[in-house]
Amino acid sequence: MHSLDRIQFQNEFVDRFPGDQTGNKRPRQTPGMLYSRVQPTPVPKVELLAWSDALAAELEIEKPSSQAIVDILGGNSVTPTMKPYAACYAGHQFGNWAGQLGDGRAITLGEMAGAGGSWELQLKGPGQTPYSRRADGRAVLRSSVREYLMSEAMHALGVPTTRALSLVSTGEPVLRDMFYDGHPAHEPGAIVMRVAPSFLRFGSFEMPAARNEIDNLRTLVNWTIDRYYPHLPTGPDRILAWFAEVAEKTAFLMAEWMRVGFVHGVMNTDNMSILGLTIDYGPYSFLDDYDPDFTPNTTDLPGKRYAFGRQPSIAYWNLGCLGGALAPLLPDTKELVAILDKYESVYLQKHFAMMERKLGLDSLRPEDRALVASGEKILFTAKPDMTIFYQLLAGLPDAGDAESIIRYFEPAWYVAPSGSDADAFVAFINQYRERIASNAISPGERVQKMGAANPRFILRNYMLHNAIEELQDGEPGLFRQLETALLNPYQPEDDRFFVRRPDWAGQKAGCSMLSCSS
Repeated sequence: MHSLDRIQFQNEFVDRFPGDQTGNKRPRQTPGMLYSRVQPTPVPKVELLAWSDALAAELEIEKPSSQAIVDILGGNSVTPTMKPYAACYAGHQFGNWAGQLGDGRAITLGEMAGAGGSWELQLKGPGQTPYSRRADGRAVLRSSVREYLMSEAMHALGVPTTRALSLVSTGEPVLRDMFYDGHPAHEPGAIVMRVAPSFLRFGSFEMPAARNEIDNLRTLVNWTIDRYYPHLPTGPDRILAWFAEVAEKTAFLMAEWMRVGFVHGVMNTDNMSILGLTIDYGPYSFLDDYDPDFTPNTTDLPGKRYAFGRQPSIAYWNLGCLGGALAPLLPDTKELVAILDKYESVYLQKHFAMMERKLGLDSLRPEDRALVASGEKILFTAKPDMTIFYQLLAGLPDAGDAESIIRYFEPAWYVAPSGSDADAFVAFINQYRERIASNAISPGERVQKMGAANPRFILRNYMLHNAIEELQDGEPGLFRQLETALLNPYQPEDDRFFVRRPDWAGQKAGCSMLSCSS
């Protein structure tokens, strides 16, 4: 195990690419630069609130044993081998070109060698950078708790994601207008240390392409492939092979989001990882009632561009933007378009393979696609709690009439279906019963297969909201309970959190709808 202050950090990105070395934090355009060197802005007092033992063990990092090391987690101290920087990237936001964006409230401290390769350590909320625009570069406890817990929760669920090593308070009030409605208020400041093999995103490649900095673009693409996709063969088709793999990783990520009912809320191209990771946790949510049209982001209303059911198609649109950024490196766009054209079939293959596991089928037969489609339509109509529904489906009795079926699923109902909706739901359940009766695997194997695909515990927004409010009042009890529960989402130690969202949380700010400042 290594102490954080004694790690010999690598700085390959900084040493390899052109960057602004001035340290000037004044918000501005930085043409020709892929990053800006910048130091974190000190805060009054750094206090460790949470530490991920699981991630620390993977990285072989000791839990801080002194205030001097805790200060590193809050940006009050930088070790001699760190070369902190904020990355420059661009993006399409809500379908519109936004130009230069960059790390406005994130600073990467450096890269460290660890299990499975190299890891970047990044602080979120350590102060202004040249890309902060009109903001302060800070983060509040509310958003930091959400990122810390959800990063580790998604990892425990088996969904590709960036990670979170620590959460600290800063002793500094931060002014935020949570819903952009003209009612700003001071909130406690906090900083999360984020960890990932890379924080490169689609927008990292859009930026040099938009500025016609072709040499920078080519160098960045080749370096990315060499470093993160070294298995790809060299040759004239290497960029195309890489783009195809990025598309496949993205398709897999979308299928995994759909599997657990995760809604990102702000799938701009600057929030899309080049490694197929879930990145930038803001106004996210898990589904409560099954609703493909649900978006948790107030900024996404009324168009609902980033609603749950639209995420796979938005990923396709975003891949098109990435493909457009790569086009200057290729003789024509024919092969890029061909790869994009395959995305739907690649995604559907992964989607149906995922649904085979969720439904506990022995294999996916041709007729099963109709069963899956029928089930998704019925769920949209009946709107049961998604997580509870699939848990109950795994234990479905072998027989029962219509009334007993509706009654069996009572724990999942926000409003129990009636009339034709109830008839359709019962018909689907009986269709499902017939299908699993012909399974080539035993009932016990089916339950086991479903148990590995369907979480029993998810971090619901109302739980997070309650934990944040209590933590702000100095009561960490619920926060600690959630921190423990998320480690075993498929087999939790108890079922205290296996309940529907309470009625009061359906419309309460911070429980159902959030803003991009969340």
